[in-house]
Amino acid sequence: MKEDKFIEYKPIRFDETEMKKRSEEYFHFMNKRRSLRAFSPKSFPIEILENIIKTASTAPSGAHKQPWTFCVIEDKEIKAKIREAAEKEEYENYHGRMSDEWLKDLEKFDTNWKKEFLETAPYLVVVFKKSYELEEGDKKKNYYVNESVGLACGFLLSAIHNAGLVALTHTPSPMNFLSEILKRPENEKPYLLIPVGYPADNAIVPDIKRKELKEIHKLY
Repeated sequence: MKEDKFIEYKPIRFDETEMKKRSEEYFHFMNKRRSLRAFSPKSFPIEILENIIKTASTAPSGAHKQPWTFCVIEDKEIKAKIREAAEKEEYENYHGRMSDEWLKDLEKFDTNWKKEFLETAPYLVVVFKKSYELEEGDKKKNYYVNESVGLACGFLLSAIHNAGLVALTHTPSPMNFLSEILKRPENEKPYLLIPVGYPADNAIVPDIKRKELKEIHKLY
């Protein structure tokens, strides 16, 4: 190991009592996170969202390539174009592309092809994955791109919740229109479309439950 290329890691340490307390408190905090489709048009300083994105960028990535770009849309005209294109794809999804089983699974969310939140939310974050890097016209390989960008999106959602905001992971499929509207380079592909903002007054969410620990956890 070439020590001149490394720096000392300074861990954050807690005793076991504090570790248990912090882990339990964080679970209860994150367990309050919900995906919302009803947003308030009220805005907030862009610096908050920039801090959230910086937090997302601390996620691990294959070979530390950080194969992501976070595009933030505040412009009303661009948001309107995104909504129009998304609704066109969603209409096709709800009227033939989706299987009967898929539509049945969506019934508890009472969703449809109309996506007003894409214009109502003060900001849209479009996460792009970089299939490869472009350096002076040459292609450079990225590794575990989907896994890396997925981790970054998880960090992003946690940071959004931590700031007292709400979000929705929206995946109109196909999403190529996002590349066209935002004029992204050929090495970037849309991964998630995430409206971010405050919840609308009197917002409601489906009465659903998360799986219990025994359903998702096995100790060997």
